[in-house]
Amino acid sequence: MTSEAGEDPAVASQRPARQGPLASLPFELQIAGRYLMLRKRGMFISVISAISALGVVLGVAILLVALAIMTGFQGELRARILGALSHLTVYSLSAEGFTDYRDAVETIQNVPGVEAATPVVYGKAIAVGRRDALVTLKGVDPALEPGVSEFASRMTAGEFSELGIVTPGDPPPVLLGEELAIALGAGIGETIRLMVPGGRLTPLGTVPTTRRFRVAGSFRLGLYDYDNAYALIPIREAQRLTGRSDEASQVEARAADMFQVRELEARVRETLGPGYSTLNWIDLNTTLFSAFWLEKLATALFVSFIVGVAALNIVAGQIVTVTEKTRDIAILRSMGATRRSIMALFMAQGAVIGTVGTGVGAALGIVACRILDGRIRIPEDVYQITSVPFTLLPGDVALVCIFAPLVCFLATVYPARRAASLVVTDALRFQ
Repeated sequence: MTSEAGEDPAVASQRPARQGPLASLPFELQIAGRYLMLRKRGMFISVISAISALGVVLGVAILLVALAIMTGFQGELRARILGALSHLTVYSLSAEGFTDYRDAVETIQNVPGVEAATPVVYGKAIAVGRRDALVTLKGVDPALEPGVSEFASRMTAGEFSELGIVTPGDPPPVLLGEELAIALGAGIGETIRLMVPGGRLTPLGTVPTTRRFRVAGSFRLGLYDYDNAYALIPIREAQRLTGRSDEASQVEARAADMFQVRELEARVRETLGPGYSTLNWIDLNTTLFSAFWLEKLATALFVSFIVGVAALNIVAGQIVTVTEKTRDIAILRSMGATRRSIMALFMAQGAVIGTVGTGVGAALGIVACRILDGRIRIPEDVYQITSVPFTLLPGDVALVCIFAPLVCFLATVYPARRAASLVVTDALRFQ
């Protein structure tokens, strides 16, 4: 036997012979499901429910996309920065400079948790090719540097091992950032001059130290500041060019677990003893990553207001439902339904809207992130990366999928309590 269209759900729910997809559910869920379905008499109520669910879908999807953008930016920028910088940097506090860097490298490499260590020499120079440019010199040990940074794996022309080939009588090799090589107009095999200010003192005054170098290759880290300004040369050539005898600027080390670098830093300082200072990548970039975290938090907070608006729609829809279904509620109460059952009936509607909306929204957000990842191009000189990365963390998805249904569920508390508090005689007085 089937009921007529528009039959009261309170009456229809009591039919023991009723068969359908809701028949095996508790009667509270059966009635809640019928209130949510599109029917001729309940069209307005169902439309409100559909709009509320759509609001949850959009809110969840946009929230996941926003979180993916912020996480992607942070992760991509961190990966690229750590491709050029070390996890841990060790400085000497000695007045003579870092002259015992070889012993320091050996000691640091033996500390548990350290993957590799290498000495480096930094300096500033003016590079002269077809055009001029101010560059940052980095003198490296070609054998040790690949274990600490990613220059060797980011070569776009030539080989990193060329830095280790120094032929007497020929210009020593230099590796240029790709953008820097373009700016200088220098290709592989061509010669450039590097001039370091404050060089030799002559009767005519201070003369910059100048040396010719052979371009052996180029690299691209994906960070404009490095690709447009860095020049790598052998550490011995950097010492000569900058006027150092046998001294390093610092020793750089790579940690096995970069997120445990502070514990590693403590072990390294304890092993080296006094006379050394250290700096890890977290402290070096605290301001940058703190700004990213605050932006991510603010973005999530403001975008979550969309879910809040959907929750308000749920409240409005539930109040309308309670008003429209006063007679149904009275019949259920007169048939023995408890106040708790009435509350469960209306709260189940919010739970269904929140769960379905969250599920659909999460699916849309995940698909959107996978489709958009790397497809949106942005100015590299402004954002340091060429495209927008979308990285969706499982923890973010789980948090959103818990937050949205919970908000929707809580939004039904007031309408459900109002429905449960109806007095049967008052509800049926004018029916």
